[in-house]
Amino acid sequence: MDKDNSSSHSSPVVASSASDDATDRRIGAIAWLFFKLGTVAFGGPAAHLAMMEDEVVRRRRWMTSQEFLDLIAVTNLIPGPNSTEMAIHIGHRQAGWRGLVVAGTCFILPAFAIVLALSWLYVRYRSLPVTTGILLGVQPVVIAIIAQALWRLGRTACKSRMLAGLGVVAAGASLAGVHELLVLFGCAVFAGGVYLFRKRMQFGDGATLRSLAPFVLGAASGVPASAPAAGLGSLFWIFAKIGSVLYGSGYVLVAFLRSDFVERHGWLTEAQLLDAVAIGQVTPGPLFTTATFIGYVIAGPAGAVWSTLGIFLPAFIFVAISAPFVPRLRSSALAAEVLDGLTMGSVALMLAVTLQLAYASLTSPVSWALGLGSLLVLLWFKLNATWLMAAGVVVGVLLFR
Repeated sequence: MDKDNSSSHSSPVVASSASDDATDRRIGAIAWLFFKLGTVAFGGPAAHLAMMEDEVVRRRRWMTSQEFLDLIAVTNLIPGPNSTEMAIHIGHRQAGWRGLVVAGTCFILPAFAIVLALSWLYVRYRSLPVTTGILLGVQPVVIAIIAQALWRLGRTACKSRMLAGLGVVAAGASLAGVHELLVLFGCAVFAGGVYLFRKRMQFGDGATLRSLAPFVLGAASGVPASAPAAGLGSLFWIFAKIGSVLYGSGYVLVAFLRSDFVERHGWLTEAQLLDAVAIGQVTPGPLFTTATFIGYVIAGPAGAVWSTLGIFLPAFIFVAISAPFVPRLRSSALAAEVLDGLTMGSVALMLAVTLQLAYASLTSPVSWALGLGSLLVLLWFKLNATWLMAAGVVVGVLLFR
């Protein structure tokens, strides 16, 4: 009898152990997949998503194509880096909260390590003539890459004459010095207000307002704060703010970086900002690891760590809280109009910062020729930007010694 009782009591333990082993295997598979992708995923969010689709849908069959597309739709409705949020969503779908943390962390870590090493080299050897030439050759290419993204996203964002006009006004406001968060908020409010006026809707519609909760959370977490000194807390807060409110392409990040680090606090020069974008462009993984480079330049290794934590932490939070709102967001016409306004505002910020960086950096016939030539190649031949960056390095070494 005792033996039978012992055997019956051990069954749940065995089942629990088997379940734990299965979860551990899933966690291991998630970690390996996203560490690999974070190491080799060049080319920006579109390329990252294509690689994830191939691995997750076709090869591993963790989900269907429709489920994958639904997750893409979710990431487009919340602020932050889309490809990183996609990795986090997939991890959560496969292994719950542990999968959420592991997938996002493993996707970010390789790029963080590579950018950290390049940041050390940049700070240590930037004074060498050959390094200066490389950076001067790369900067016009970076401007061309941002301009190409602006052209592509602008064509998508201009869905109506109203939105096109809104974008022109928003770009003018940004150039005039209006805070970028006010530009985004104003575009969202205006687009939503026009929709409500046309449909004669009332703001008292609780279901509609609840459907906008993620946008409200993003705006609330992005209220700017003063940062008088370049301390670790200041770096963390500024990057957390940016990660909480940034919609659209990763290149919109440049507008926020310029406003906070170049104009408001003077912690970076225009040239250093372009160098930061160049480092983010030539390394695999999310472009948001530009924050790693900036943090290192300003405050060393600790600054790199805290800046990276700040800019990526909101993505983990937004993925965790967005799921309950997804059906309402996708079915709400008002939410769609607000999102269109936010997208148009993001494109306007990109336009303003592209003009400002071009004015500061394209200062010679060679830099103008390199920038315009790169833009034409990108638009006509759709060459991978990595090859253009390499060409910029060669031109810089040969001509800017």
